[in-house]
Amino acid sequence: MSDVTKRPVAASGLTESEAKEFHSIFLTSFIGFVVVAIIAHFLVWQWRPWLPGPNGYTTSMLDGINAVKMMIG
Repeated sequence: MSDVTKRPVAASGLTESEAKEFHSIFLTSFIGFVVVAIIAHFLVWQWRPWLPGPNGYTTSMLDGINAVKMMIG
């Protein structure tokens, strides 16, 4: 016979300890990704809110166009 030892394997091909290790790494990575995404969304919201103000988006776009015109000369 072969020297391969039998070990309980799930449908994923991982043992229980390997699955727990993978789960902890996955969970840590996912939480880190969500934290970075939340920070990025907050910073973008501070830079340019997604919901228009009382005058709508056109005033902010016109202000940007006028600013570029003044920089060009």
